[in-house]
Amino acid sequence: MTAYILRRILYLIPTFFGATFLAFLIIQMAPGDYLTQLELDPKVTPETIARLRAQFGLDRPIYEQYLLWMNNLLHLNLGYSFAFQAPVLEVIWPRVVNSMVIVIPSTLLLYLVAIPIGVYGAVRQYSLGDRILSFLAYVGLSVPSFFLALIAIYILLQIKFKTGTLPFPVSGMTSTGFEQLPPLRQLLDIAWHAVVPILVATANDIAGLSRLMRGQMLEVLGQDYIRTARAKGLAERVVLYKHAFRNAVIPFVATLGGLLPSLISGAGFVEVVMAWPGITPFFLDAIANQDLYVIAGFLTVSLVLLMIGNLISDLLLAWVDPRIRYE
Repeated sequence: MTAYILRRILYLIPTFFGATFLAFLIIQMAPGDYLTQLELDPKVTPETIARLRAQFGLDRPIYEQYLLWMNNLLHLNLGYSFAFQAPVLEVIWPRVVNSMVIVIPSTLLLYLVAIPIGVYGAVRQYSLGDRILSFLAYVGLSVPSFFLALIAIYILLQIKFKTGTLPFPVSGMTSTGFEQLPPLRQLLDIAWHAVVPILVATANDIAGLSRLMRGQMLEVLGQDYIRTARAKGLAERVVLYKHAFRNAVIPFVATLGGLLPSLISGAGFVEVVMAWPGITPFFLDAIANQDLYVIAGFLTVSLVLLMIGNLISDLLLAWVDPRIRYE
């Protein structure tokens, strides 16, 4: 196992350099750069543009920019944000933390709800409960998360118009006067604002994951060894959870590698619709501003977490499935 881990780490080195170079090249292929919009301002002289271009290193060839950036990266420096005039890590980290407030609870809620629903649908196939859950799952799969966020905002506003009370905030992460609140009240205020984004961000994923779990359980329950276990007189609970569930969950273990980068990637357009100051709106602004090193730095961190997550997934697969051996 140790030799396998070391070999995988060695394989990750060329993968890392190849992926970062490709990402850097694709970013550079976009027309213009961060200073292009300043060139349209008549108040900014060409001399100023040339000075800034030299200061940011944008006047150098792409390969030189990549090598300089990679040299900084090897020293754990993600680069410098053009728009914020600050190191990239200092700029993106607060936004990543804000996104984690939504992503971590929604991920936990996803697996705690979706897997039992999928198992229930497989065990009680075509029952009334299974049909209702299947209908809700299809609705959840067909409604995009940003539209679901708009529906949630509409319902909350209708409740406020009729009752005069807003159960949960419809935008933002904090209330007015947040800085004057004691620490515990600040945490409660953030949690209050995060309830609706968490539920909205989880709804679509629950629909997809529960259907996948149901399909996996149905496939496993139809295997010969399950019929053999029942024929031997094993309790149905043992058959379901010791034999069927353990094999049905294997594909989910293989996808755990994507959880690490998803923890910092934000909740998508839910953050945009609900004005949550997470990484997604910030990343979209960085793309619009062509803030090169913010984009490249964030993609690099996601890449590293994905590679680490895939390695962890492979090791967990060997633990869950005794038939897998890494030599």
